[in-house]
Parts: sequence; structure tokens; C-alpha cells
Amino acid sequence: MEIELRINGSAQRLDVSPQVSLLDALREYLGLTGTKKGCDQGACGACTVLADGRRINACLALAVQYQGREITTIEGVDHPLQEAFVRTDGFQCGYCTPGQICSAIGMLAEHKEGAPSAATEHLADTGGELDEAEIRERMSGNLCRCGAYNGIVSAIKEVAK
Repeated sequence: MEIELRINGSAQRLDVSPQVSLLDALREYLGLTGTKKGCDQGACGACTVLADGRRINACLALAVQYQGREITTIEGVDHPLQEAFVRTDGFQCGYCTPGQICSAIGMLAEHKEGAPSAATEHLADTGGELDEAEIRERMSGNLCRCGAYNGIVSAIKEVAK
């Protein structure tokens, strides 16, 4: 099946089977290996990319579902979070870092739009400053095997200000 995806601002034509995940299309068909395959079950967040600015787990998405949508992978990201991760030591081995950064970008947009989280005390209080508990809750779908959580939270807090 031939599909056209918009990846990092450019159209890409692919011939894929209907059951090919977006993650496999990115990595195996397009050579965009920054997005990582961790658990391949949607539990770790290593495969997080942005679809029209919203974070998704690419391992759980079928490539054919994303025709006509703008997909941003870590290769297409140019965001202050990248430098903040370096400054705050928000990565160790770096395996989870692409997914963490894409997820953090999506999370900051969700917060800015007023989306609450389980840590939000009052639903009307979603537009305030992100504290550590709020950041940790909103990023809880992204795992770091090295335990760089303090640096990740610091990076996000720095950029959120």
C-alpha cells in the first residue's frame, strides 16, 4: 500500500503493509533512527514523536493512520529543551532522550492549553507554573533506565519558565 507521510516538514512516499507501525516506518523505511524502539508495547515512551504537535507512542500507531498529519521526530526538533537537557545532565546513555524531549515538548503544549493532570489540584489551576510534582506526573509515561529523572525535570522546569 502506498502512503504519503509528512515527516519533519517534508512529504515522504512509502510502500508499506497496512500493519506497519509508524515507528517501523520511521526507522526501517525512512532511516530516521533517533526515535527508539524500547518495549514495543507503549509502556516506556522511547518511541514518542509528535503528531500535529501532540505526543504519541509511535510503536502503537499504524503508519497508514497518519497520512496527511505532520509527524515530528527528534531529527526535526529545534527546541530549547535540547540544550537544557545537556546543561542539566538530563540524559545518561541517551536512549530515552529523543522520546523524553518529544514528550516534554508535547507536555508543555498540553499544559499551556490548560490540560489538567492527575497532579493538578484544581482543574481551573492548570495554567500556572509547573512544579516538580506536576512535571513528574505529566512525564510519567516516559521511562529512563539510567535514572536521569532529576536532570530531565530540571530541564523541563528551566524551559517552562
